[in-house]
Amino acid sequence: MKSIKYLLIALAAVAFTSCEEPLPKGTDTKKPTGEEQPTTKPDTPTEDPKPENVVSPQPTFSCATEVVKINTNTTYQEWEGFAASDCWLGDWIGRYWMSGRKQIADMLFSKKIVNGQPQGIGLSMWRVNLGGGSAEQGAASKLVNETSRAEAYLSPTGQYNWDKCAGQRYFMQQAKLNGVEKFVFFCNSPLVQFTKNGLATKIGSKGNWSTNLKDDSYAPFAEYLATVCKHFEDQGYNITHISPANEPQYEWNGDNQEGSSWLNPEMARMARELQKALDAKGSKAGILMGEAGSFVSLYKDNDYNHNMIQNFFDKNYKNGESYIGDQSRVGNLICGHSYWTNNTWASMRDVRKQLANKAKEYGVRVWQTEWSLLGDSPADLGTYESNKQFDLAMYMSRVIHCDLAVAECTSWSYWTAMSVERYSQMNRFELIFTTPANGHYDNNWTVEGSVADNPNLWVLGNYSLFIRPGYRRVEVVHNETKDFFTTAWISPDGKTLACVYTNYNKDKGVRLDISGSKLPGTPSKIWRYTTTSEKKLKGEQFKPTDGVFVEPSSVTTVVYEFNQTSAL
Repeated sequence: MKSIKYLLIALAAVAFTSCEEPLPKGTDTKKPTGEEQPTTKPDTPTEDPKPENVVSPQPTFSCATEVVKINTNTTYQEWEGFAASDCWLGDWIGRYWMSGRKQIADMLFSKKIVNGQPQGIGLSMWRVNLGGGSAEQGAASKLVNETSRAEAYLSPTGQYNWDKCAGQRYFMQQAKLNGVEKFVFFCNSPLVQFTKNGLATKIGSKGNWSTNLKDDSYAPFAEYLATVCKHFEDQGYNITHISPANEPQYEWNGDNQEGSSWLNPEMARMARELQKALDAKGSKAGILMGEAGSFVSLYKDNDYNHNMIQNFFDKNYKNGESYIGDQSRVGNLICGHSYWTNNTWASMRDVRKQLANKAKEYGVRVWQTEWSLLGDSPADLGTYESNKQFDLAMYMSRVIHCDLAVAECTSWSYWTAMSVERYSQMNRFELIFTTPANGHYDNNWTVEGSVADNPNLWVLGNYSLFIRPGYRRVEVVHNETKDFFTTAWISPDGKTLACVYTNYNKDKGVRLDISGSKLPGTPSKIWRYTTTSEKKLKGEQFKPTDGVFVEPSSVTTVVYEFNQTSAL
């Protein structure tokens, strides 16, 4: 959900090789001379002594012991990517924050590990907003916040301008240079020249859940989206998916941001037109459908714009009016947002179990494509005011864990990569704080402000840096509670196992007894990356013959490397 009431976003971008480098031109996305080649896995730490020379860390606190049985012979979903989006300020900060944008890009995209310290969280996917053209309309767009207006590559008079969206393209370039594997385009509104009211919002509409897209503009809008996909593919970007509609369950009749409601049959019609357009352009992009405002809308409620899995993938349901399971670019994939479904450990697991069951019934994969701490404080968290930044980040780890282990999602995305903190909302809505030059409540983004990380970034990094595309979740048997939980993931070659643990106990660490596990072999190296209120993915190496422990009140990734094939 992207209401400006909760937005507080400031997307920032990144310079190539110097703070003074100009913004990219529309066709200039080639790799500058001297840049590093992209990588797909985290770097090996620069200090990596031989196992016999490793001195394992020792706890300075008491530890409980937890038996964790990992079985790499039993696998579940294959991972497709971790992401964040460039809404809404990416274009602004990408244009004007010549220093901060590079800092932000490093934190989001870098896979470098220096002396055991990751320099970033190595996102493997980047979500890019394709604006509806409200920025060109200015005040006539009726969107009150200038920074929530968005440019488009196609003018109302029919000319393409690939120099548009320069700040967003700058982020895309930096993501590509850092080896981000996948790019996803998404739309909040059709282009203004294709909408019924000539706007990128349904302002003033009441009780009308139909799309704002004109009836004669499905094919033109689809052609535009396919043209954009093919253009950036030709520039070397791996555009895996295009999402034509976003949160269709909302009417989007306010003045906060671009948006449009859609009915299920309208979305199905759009998917069919988009399939034809992508085929005609020779694009490789898939079609990402759903973007439901809540997981619940994917598997139940009314059939107008909810119950999306059954409507889209059951050809016999309602005479197949919304069936798109036969569209090859849709495939067996749907996505939704996990807002509003994280009140308690029990309730979030119940929703996700129902979603997983519905998805399995129809044989579809599920991506979680937006989340932040919208709405009232979850009951399990207590009041926002009673918590600190790291408490909110640990709660995010609960949500990620349940999305991965219970809903069995194959991709997970944070909503806004960065924003400005206001109204004592702490880090509810961003991975990175961006503060305008004249303070938190200033809206002048054309002057360079300040950039700061927060715990959300590094907790997400415990997952995103180490669980790479192609990894598979494996069986873990342990005493899972809301205060201690883990998932484990094996690399395609079977040589790397990444386990992410969350320990809520503020006083005790946890010694991990994995002696009963079935692993690919004997670990040759073990690294532990710890995030706490004081540590930011701090890396430390353990001797393979020593036991590993996790710290109190921490999110921890333990990475095992194997070069032997004998079972433990």
